[in-house]
Order: sequence, then structure tokens, then C-alpha cells
Amino acid sequence: MKIALLTDAWEPQVNGVVRTWQHVIAESEAQGHVFKVIHPGMFRTFPAPRYPEIRLAWRPGPGVARHLADFDPDAIHVVSEGPIGRAGRRWCRKRRRPFTSSYHTQFPQYLKQYFGLPKTLTYRFVRWFHGAAAATLVPTQAVNDELTQHGLNQVVTWSRGVDTKLFHPDRPEPAALADLPRPLMVYAGRVAVEKNLDAFLSLDLPGTKLIIGDGPARTDLQRRYPETVFAGYQFGEDLAAHYAAGDVFVFPSHTDTYGVVMLEANACGLPVAAFPVTGPIDVVKEGLTGALDDDLGAAVERALTVDRASCLAHAAENSWARCAQIALDTFATRSGRGT
Repeated sequence: MKIALLTDAWEPQVNGVVRTWQHVIAESEAQGHVFKVIHPGMFRTFPAPRYPEIRLAWRPGPGVARHLADFDPDAIHVVSEGPIGRAGRRWCRKRRRPFTSSYHTQFPQYLKQYFGLPKTLTYRFVRWFHGAAAATLVPTQAVNDELTQHGLNQVVTWSRGVDTKLFHPDRPEPAALADLPRPLMVYAGRVAVEKNLDAFLSLDLPGTKLIIGDGPARTDLQRRYPETVFAGYQFGEDLAAHYAAGDVFVFPSHTDTYGVVMLEANACGLPVAAFPVTGPIDVVKEGLTGALDDDLGAAVERALTVDRASCLAHAAENSWARCAQIALDTFATRSGRGT
């Protein structure tokens, strides 16, 4: 099957969307499927509002049309709601070509927090954009239920995975972390306002807080929380080693649809502490892989008592192969052109 993937998030961006599709593509290509990724690097770009390090395609419509016509895909999947995603949606609607989509970002919550837009307005956009798709892939049942309640049909619960060959607890501790006071409380991901990092960094708990990643809020957070260790971006084995050095993973976000980093942490033996909100409620199993609480400090304290072996077992049950197969099955049954 030839699959066109239209996404406004791609390399060199470092986030869960990019990582998810990189794994899906690798697993799918191993089965003989062919992907063409249409991404911002193919076009002139401009900086995203509030996120200058993220580049968005400028007027990509003609280029998207050309790439789709030349590739002649069996299935078209729209990953994101930005300029490229909208151009792909428009191309399909004009030609009455079925397409699938995926929902990766809690835009109603995100835009409310960043710009004060009413959630009702954003949900109307979500219904318009994804309502035209033959199916919309979402990461958890909670997100499925939420979008269904707001009038979106044809929602398919997907999954996420973790590479347990890369992420495992048997990693040498990075020298920079060796002498830090324990417990070591770890966060990995974008360092941005919507990740709610103040809720984590303001906790009055013994030990050390470690932030892995980067983003627009880093400078301000480093100024306000000088005792926190900011490790910047880490990749591959270095990232896995930073996870494995920790004692607990703290995920303070209220706006994530899933949070692949939680599975990566579990695979390295770290229990997760988080709020009981969309994303964590489908990933964290109370007392087995972490703890959920409206009091994040209480969640951290309970998570520290969780058996690391149960975290490893949970991670082993979540493979990228399963994630890819759900996507491929959806493409094949909803594309209208078969395999």
C-alpha cells in the first residue's frame, strides 16, 4: 500500500507526534508498505506563533497537490491541522478522495490556555476539520469518548508503543547526575507553558528535579527554579540513560492526548506521577505503573513506592508493531482503494 502522510510536525522537531510516526513508518515499511511524508521542509516556512522554533509551511497548497498527484497514493492520512494538513484535506475534498486523520493535540485546552479562545469555538473547528475524514485515529479511549461527546463520528482508538530495546533500566548513569540528591524526579518533553511545569517545579519535596528537553519556557523556568537541573535535549541511548537514572517520572501536563514519554519512563523502570486527566488516566495504572492525584506532590510520594518490575511489565505489553498495525488496518479499510 502506498500511503501519503501530510504533517505540519516533522524533523527536526522533537515531539511525540514526530516520534510516533517515525516508528509507525519504520514498522510499516518493514512489511513492504511505502510512505511519502509531505512536511514543512518541502516548502517555504514561517515561525509558528509563540513557537518560533517550529516552522510552518507558507501557502503549501500547490506543492501538496503536486506531491499527491505524482505519488498517486492508495491512502492519504492527514496528521495535523496546520497549513499542510488543511491543504491535504482541501485536495481530498475537491477530488472526493477519502482520507483519514489523527488527533494528537488537545487544541481546545491548548488554545484556551495560550490565547484565551473559548473551547466551544475550537471544538467546532475540530468537528469541521476531522468530521470530513473517513476515520480519525486517537490515542486513547478517553480521547475517543471526549471527541464523540463533542459530535465527532468515525473515531478509532489507536495506541502508542515503546522501543524496549532502547529504553530499559540497565543503562550506565550519566556522570552529571551521579552526585545529585535523591530521589531524582524526572520530566522529559517540551519545555513550554502548556506542559504545566510550574506544578512540578514548585513542589516542596526532597531530592532533585531534572528537566530533559527544551522549549520557549526554559529561560524563564531556569531563572525561577535555579535548583532544578536542565539537561536540554537528549537522544537515543543518552535519553534512555537519563530516564534510567531517575527514581520517578513526573508528568504535570493537563493538555496531552497521550504522552509517549510515560511509556518510555516505564520501560526504564520509572513509575509515573501525574494528574488524573486525559492522557495519564489511560497510561498510568494506579499502584502498578505510578500514581494519579489532584495533589501532584502526593502522586509523586505514592509513585516512589511502586514496584519498578510492574512498570517494566506494562511497557513490554505496548509495542510499536501493534500501533502501526492499527493505523495500517484503518488506512486499508477507510481509504477506498484497498491494498
